[in-house]
Amino acid sequence: MLFIASFHTHKLVVLLFVAIYLIKTILLLVGSDNGLDKFSKFIKIPEMIISLLFLLTGGYLLMNIAEFDFLLILKLVFVLAAIPIAVIGFKKKKKLFAVISIFLIIGAYGLAEVHKAKMGKRQAFTEEVITNPEAQNYILALHGKALFSAQCAVCHGNDGTAGLSGAKDLRKSQKPSKEIEAIIISGKNTMPKMEGKFNDQELKALVNYVNSLKK
Repeated sequence: MLFIASFHTHKLVVLLFVAIYLIKTILLLVGSDNGLDKFSKFIKIPEMIISLLFLLTGGYLLMNIAEFDFLLILKLVFVLAAIPIAVIGFKKKKKLFAVISIFLIIGAYGLAEVHKAKMGKRQAFTEEVITNPEAQNYILALHGKALFSAQCAVCHGNDGTAGLSGAKDLRKSQKPSKEIEAIIISGKNTMPKMEGKFNDQELKALVNYVNSLKK
């Protein structure tokens, strides 16, 4: 899937992007102007390619993300501010600008991790449902639907077809119940792990509902 390929490519180019900026900043801070100039010249073409991939993959991920909240807006501001500040810092040999740029990039990474952790939290039900399997009018399918609507629909959509943030089309899934349960618990790609967030009955209900979405 294009989103997953873009996600993994983006992670790689972000690491390379930060590494280049960090090396440049260190060279600038130790006063090695000649070293900075040589490294900048040596890395010029690869840096252009990495920067282009950084922007293209990042832009594509943003356009297809499930939840675009304040944290991601702030992260985007940090990144867009860091790039021109770094360019000025390295060109004009302004140490403060280079350091500010690094801190902005680190801050952007931190915000992304906070957003990821937020997505992995147990979400409250958005509808009333009986969750006690011992209750006379307990319905497994309704319990599973309520869990899915609260936790999974943001990316999968209510019918499992939304495909946001790299989510698979659940109608086309051929995975057996045990594998579905394992993915819910351990997560996969951009899907956060939910280990310890659901009890056995909730997992049973959720897997039952996911299976009901299959064609």
